[in-house]
Amino acid sequence: MALASIHTSTTLLSSSSIPLRRSVINATINFPKTNNYFSVPKIPTRKHVDGSTTFTESVSLLHDQNNVSNSKISNSNNSTITMQLYAILDSVSDRIEMHNNLSQQRQNWNNLLLNNINMITLTATTLTGVVAASGAIGTPLLALKLSSTLLFSAATSILLIMNKIQPSQLAEEQRNATRLFKHLRSQIENTVALGNQTEQDVKCFMEKVLALDKAYPLPLLGVMLEKFPAKYKPAVWWPAKRKEGNVAERKMKKKNSNNGWSEELEKELREVIEVVKMKDIEDYERLGNIALKVNKSLATAGPLLTGIAAIGSAFVGNNSVAAIVALMAGSLGAVVNAFEHGGQIGMVFEMYRNCGGFLKLLEETVDETLEEKDFEMRENGELFEMKMALMLGRNVSEMRELASKSGSCRMKGIDVDEFANKLF
Repeated sequence: MALASIHTSTTLLSSSSIPLRRSVINATINFPKTNNYFSVPKIPTRKHVDGSTTFTESVSLLHDQNNVSNSKISNSNNSTITMQLYAILDSVSDRIEMHNNLSQQRQNWNNLLLNNINMITLTATTLTGVVAASGAIGTPLLALKLSSTLLFSAATSILLIMNKIQPSQLAEEQRNATRLFKHLRSQIENTVALGNQTEQDVKCFMEKVLALDKAYPLPLLGVMLEKFPAKYKPAVWWPAKRKEGNVAERKMKKKNSNNGWSEELEKELREVIEVVKMKDIEDYERLGNIALKVNKSLATAGPLLTGIAAIGSAFVGNNSVAAIVALMAGSLGAVVNAFEHGGQIGMVFEMYRNCGGFLKLLEETVDETLEEKDFEMRENGELFEMKMALMLGRNVSEMRELASKSGSCRMKGIDVDEFANKLF
């Protein structure tokens, strides 16, 4: 009985062990294989609601990432351009300070030299008169004659230098340069504030700075502007315009809008520019030539009179005619110098040069704008019209009336009786 029970239990154990072994084997076979030694990055994908994804969406995500990197590069380029514009702005600000200081210095030169020359001339004239009136002889006569001659000679030498450099004209040049550099500074600041700067902007502002440096030089020796040119010519302080023919650089964008331009506006601007050329530019050219001739005459007469006075003073005492010549020449020399440098004839000539340059720049700007056939490459027409009206000291309606008046006068074959510029 006992043997039978032992056998039964052994049989049960042996039969129950078979499925246990199978479960272990099955678990071993179905266990997922993993690789812990390598990790492959997965492309980010967009999953749909059902969890599926497409290759196109994966590629579009990669394209978005490239766009982000390109935008970072673009921002870096804009940052570099902005830094370059700020560097130009610093240089312009420094030039403003230099030209402002020089204008004050050269105006002081004009005042001090004029006062000193007149004092020397009048002192020498007084000494000559004392010699002629007192009838001194011997050593006193020699001392007075020598003193007056030396004073007249010194006045002549200083006056020759003063007439050569024309301090009043130099001061006006520096004042104009200060004003133009301030205008350029505001242009750079507006460009930076509006954003979207390009390398072309940097190049353009660099050329404007160098053109101003050439038009209004700081040193006197070697590069000083000619103070007595053969003929009046307007000042030029802007760079030569390059032909805008490089389509690849400009990246022209064709649109259907006219950018504020119309045939009526173009006709209006042409009529106004005709008035500027026929009336304003001719008038400034006439006045500039008059100022140039007057300045040349006075610059020649001043040293000539003081030189004659120096020669005449050397013969005072022995000849009464020499005393009269010395006294008259010295007195007239002081008057001529006071009129030339006290009246600042050189400054007046420079003012006419600057005004003529302003009108010439306005003419070139309008011509170049109207020559551009692509309206999108032009400045907005309404804005351009407003700027031009302000430059001429008018409002838009007044400028339109001037254009219509010019057109009617042209039809009748008569000249318009009005200047375009009301500002100066």
